Amino acid sequence: MVIQVKRSGDGILTSRDYLTIDDFDVDGKTILVRVDLNTPMDMDGNILDDMRIKSHIPTIKDLEDAKVVLMAHQSRAGKNDFTTMKPHAQRMSQYLGKEVEYVDDIFGTYARSSIESMEKGDVILLENVRFYSEESIERPASAHATTHMVRKLSPLLDIFLNDAFAVSHRSHLSIMGFTEILPTGAGRVMEKEISSLDRGIKGGERPCIFVLGGAKVDDSLKVAEHVLINGGADRVLVTGVVANVMLAAAGVDIGKVNLDFIESQGYTDQIARAKQVLDKFDGKIGYPIDVAFNDGGKRVEVLVSELPDGNLPINDIGLETIVAFSEEIKNAKTVVLNGPAGLSEVEPFALGTHEIIRAAINSEYSIAGGGHISAEIRNLGYENEFSHLSTGGGACIDYLAGDALPGIEALKTAAIRYRLNR
Repeated sequence: MVIQVKRSGDGILTSRDYLTIDDFDVDGKTILVRVDLNTPMDMDGNILDDMRIKSHIPTIKDLEDAKVVLMAHQSRAGKNDFTTMKPHAQRMSQYLGKEVEYVDDIFGTYARSSIESMEKGDVILLENVRFYSEESIERPASAHATTHMVRKLSPLLDIFLNDAFAVSHRSHLSIMGFTEILPTGAGRVMEKEISSLDRGIKGGERPCIFVLGGAKVDDSLKVAEHVLINGGADRVLVTGVVANVMLAAAGVDIGKVNLDFIESQGYTDQIARAKQVLDKFDGKIGYPIDVAFNDGGKRVEVLVSELPDGNLPINDIGLETIVAFSEEIKNAKTVVLNGPAGLSEVEPFALGTHEIIRAAINSEYSIAGGGHISAEIRNLGYENEFSHLSTGGGACIDYLAGDALPGIEALKTAAIRYRLNR
């Protein structure tokens, strides 16, 4: 297989086993771009956070000489915000400075005639792809390629671009099906996600520190093992529920209420696994030396070595841990954050999360996984201080854990096919 070498935006030479916009002549071509416009919406259908919509603007602008057909989803069946893409088209029009036409159809006669009548420079957004029941069926690309949607749309298209990193951990129809039929590459969001996350787990400046928090204990332990085994990280610091599991694994009595919460999340078995990780990577994992209890809404800090016999929930790391972790983070050259340090939506217990974020912007290269931690960074106004904020939640943590994402694997397979046929 031929692997192309490319100079990335930050000047680093990188090898790629997938194609991008730069590999195609897009002038006048009709290009289907799978984007991820899934956004929080209120009960009236108003968009509450348009970060993902904004993230795709560079891709669309780089296709200004093409005919751009956007395909996306909003929520899923059964949810209150499972609705049309009309508000998304309107918001995207504002950012592009030109109309993004909303097409109330996915692959029927109206959708196909809209595509056929497009002129160079036009952008249309098809209806919520999850309105089509086959979209969310998990199956191989070859099976998806035989569906009505792919068969109806592909004759009208020249190129397919996957720019939806956040859903590329799912082998869904709109992610996989067109890769078997059309020349396929990555959009700018996908390209940046891969290169940025790779820098964190493979080739970042040292020392490299991962800070893993939140409540997804099994995922975080998998990430910790992966980056420590392959040498991607020098240290892993744990916070949130992950830290509580680590403390329990280290023999600390964290109290019944905290153990009950771990059990309610289905993570009791992860305590034994955490002990194995601690033993295997002795000295490589840092866990709290003090914690903050929630005593009726009041923050009460206690050293881990002096935990009382009470039964209060641990809702944040303590101040001494914040200082120690912040010092390590500030001295690191590459920092990867995933998950909050505590109950950051409640003011007294947001301290750990916020201070770790502030420490991370001092590193040479800072990456934040998607979801809650990225939202906190934006709320604090530090979005432009981070080198990379991932658009993916589950996709990001799967990638950091070394899992193969079906959408990215399909890009690689399509690149091999394209190069062989040239």
